Amino acid sequence: MAEVTQSAFPHLPERLNGLGEMAMNLWWSWHPAARMLFKTLDRPGWKEAGHNPIKMLKELPHEILESAAGHPDYLRHYDVVFAQFREYVDTEGGWFTEKAPSQDSGSIAYFSAEFGLHHSLPFYAGGLGFLAGDYLKESSDLRVPLVAIGFMYPEGYVRQEVRDDGWQISKDQILDRDSASISRVPNPDGGQLLVAVPFIEPPIHVAVWEVVVGSVVLYLMDTDVEVNEPWNRGISARLYGGDLEQRLRQEIVLGIGGSQVLKTLGIKHSVLHLNEGHAAFALLERIRERVEGGTSYEEAVDQVRSTSVFTTHTPVPAGHDVFPFQLMEKYFRAYWAALGVDRQAFFRLGVHSQDPNAGFNMTAFALRMSGYHNGVSERHGEVARRMWRSLWPDLPEEKVPIDHVTNGVHVPTWIEPKMELLLNKYLGPSWLTDHDNPVIWELVDDIPDEELWQTHYWLKMKLVNTIREHARRRWVEDRVGPSITIGWGTLLDPSVLTVGFARRFATYKRADLIFYDIGRLKKLLNDRWRPIQIIFAGKAHPADDPAKLKLQKIFNAARDPALGGRIAFVEDYGEQLAQYMVHGVDVWLNNPLPPMEACGTSGMKAALNGVLHLSIMDGWWIEGFNGKNGWAFGGGDVSDNRDQGDAEAIYRILEREVIPLYYRVSEDGVPNGWVRIMKESMKSNGPRFSARRMVKEYVEKYYVNALRSA
Repeated sequence: MAEVTQSAFPHLPERLNGLGEMAMNLWWSWHPAARMLFKTLDRPGWKEAGHNPIKMLKELPHEILESAAGHPDYLRHYDVVFAQFREYVDTEGGWFTEKAPSQDSGSIAYFSAEFGLHHSLPFYAGGLGFLAGDYLKESSDLRVPLVAIGFMYPEGYVRQEVRDDGWQISKDQILDRDSASISRVPNPDGGQLLVAVPFIEPPIHVAVWEVVVGSVVLYLMDTDVEVNEPWNRGISARLYGGDLEQRLRQEIVLGIGGSQVLKTLGIKHSVLHLNEGHAAFALLERIRERVEGGTSYEEAVDQVRSTSVFTTHTPVPAGHDVFPFQLMEKYFRAYWAALGVDRQAFFRLGVHSQDPNAGFNMTAFALRMSGYHNGVSERHGEVARRMWRSLWPDLPEEKVPIDHVTNGVHVPTWIEPKMELLLNKYLGPSWLTDHDNPVIWELVDDIPDEELWQTHYWLKMKLVNTIREHARRRWVEDRVGPSITIGWGTLLDPSVLTVGFARRFATYKRADLIFYDIGRLKKLLNDRWRPIQIIFAGKAHPADDPAKLKLQKIFNAARDPALGGRIAFVEDYGEQLAQYMVHGVDVWLNNPLPPMEACGTSGMKAALNGVLHLSIMDGWWIEGFNGKNGWAFGGGDVSDNRDQGDAEAIYRILEREVIPLYYRVSEDGVPNGWVRIMKESMKSNGPRFSARRMVKEYVEKYYVNALRSA
């Protein structure tokens, strides 16, 4: 590692080599003390680098680094943090070791189409990616022997700009591969490792990169290499891009190519975990390798099924990939022969029994070929059993073998550092090491109301100032009109009750629901003494024009003087803005069309930081709401259009409960009733919806049993 650090940062003083080593491991992204080491080198430089230590170290003047290398106070902090880092990465064993069936149980290969780890690595589109990123971080903390596979996406997902008329423009987000915590995996000759995807003609090769996430390594594939035919180089260019055939080719590379990467690297995995169906072809490759080794097809299927876990995140039927049979035949004609099955037997693996002529259904295939299946909340487990019960026609719905593990969030990543310091003071400095223990969180009640409120208000001002600065810079640099800058939030007021709505702009999430009765909304926004303001953020898929229309409606409302400058739409929602939002708003609004919310982890992140949840009864909130920790509506089944009823419920709760409570303050300016609910939310949701609880459930429910079968 020292040699790698020296070559990557040749101007880094030897005394500070550990900075380069830490920068190449995303451990820094969830340890505030590590981030502070980089920040205190040069605060403007840290900000200009987008909180990216690799970029900062490469651009920082040599004189600043030399000065730090001779500064006793800086070196004292550096030595402490670097020692903590070395202890973390060098420690063997941990919680998982106590649960593993044996000392040599083997590793778990975790495949996902996207990973949300940090905004400097744009390999994510939304919640699925952030869930995967949090999963890797928590697996590292618990020392789960995980190895991960995904795509590098050199063009990322999309960078969002909003035109003067409010229409979303999707721009390329080109990754600077040499200015991020990512490195090339070398081959024996010292060049970058290239791996050929089996059974594809003409051949498709992938260059292999790695991201180190604590003790977990994520291997990323990139098809943009010269050896590939021109039409193959763009397979991994961007997330979820291209037509149906390109999508199939991408999933072939992810599942089969990803398996070949692990094989080439000599990494044996005992268990396969698929995070959604995009990588389900990895199941085929596991079977083929066993058949190639002399195992019968039937026995190979049994072995793979008993050691494979499939997590589905999609309660929306249209969200499951289905490929036409003729397209499957084009790419798999040689492959099914290698399995020892004929064309019809191969196609039957992916047939949805309710629509057998639709094509090869990736979710149906993954459910058939894996032994452990789960949804990502209790409610989603029920929905998934109903959706897929036809695959088990002899079982009643409640016996369909699709369980659930409710998602959670990586607490060290999503707790704001200033909030963490407050919890250190009252929960004890070691609370993070046992943060899934509900007993520890009862100490939140010991925090004085004034201190918790002051911390929250500081985070709220930080959010508002960030939004204003973004609008100011766009006005100065791009010469946009004044109404545009107002739409971006220049008139936001930190003293006003602030509602946040930030997520992917899919139509079922109903971002514009609160505009249902515009007259009633105007009264809430323009109340002289008790106004509210609403901050919106989120991207529509580049091909989703209906979602773009909703976004346009909201942005143009934000520019409307009749709404008093109390609506803001913030461009280019990503991980960094998400951090500000879940830390700084007062209320997190969530109103998807039930039962289409599989889980909804953004609300968990907000609740962790004392932001109160106002949500429809769907996804995780069915489990999280206890009547005292936020607000809920829409629990009943509605067969027809429910927009009017749900909008009415939101207005009623805001008017009768949320607004009066927020503005009911004591003589010292603290809304004690509001703070009481903040504390209840943190106590009830913090431990229960943590990634630590989630990963432990996966291990205890699935991994341990799968490892015993390996």
